[in-house]
Amino acid sequence: GCGNSALSHDLHELGYTDVTSIDFSPACIAAMRARYACCPGLRWAVMDIRALAFPDASFDVVLEKGTLDVLMVEETDPWEVSPQAAAAMRRVLAEVSRLLRPGGCFISIPFAQPHFRKPHYAQEAFGWSLRHAACGDGDTGAFHYFLYVMRKGQPLDP
Repeated sequence: GCGNSALSHDLHELGYTDVTSIDFSPACIAAMRARYACCPGLRWAVMDIRALAFPDASFDVVLEKGTLDVLMVEETDPWEVSPQAAAAMRRVLAEVSRLLRPGGCFISIPFAQPHFRKPHYAQEAFGWSLRHAACGDGDTGAFHYFLYVMRKGQPLDP
């Protein structure tokens, strides 16, 4: 879910003029359409991340920033994720994998540390490689977040 983040507009301003953003909230999408009506390359859709209504292999890049964290918000133990949360994560990641063109890239920017998130991302069934990096290390008192990059069609390292 894009929420009310300016990320889509910022990408547009950087030259990425073909950006599709989704959110579960019709009110949010209506507000974003109105706010960025001056940017015809930005498209907005009400959609559930667990059932994306796009054709197979229709995106070069899928970017999520904190959306997948929502799937884990009710979990009380990050080491022992409930079967329901794990299934929801698998379902979303399978949808992302389905949407990516060969060579396409899935970029995930959550607060989840690698030892919690990598078991979800690093699955052969998704058909992608996985790399990650920590961000925010130099900022005293700042939250750390993580960058995960999955490339469709590249092998997953053991």
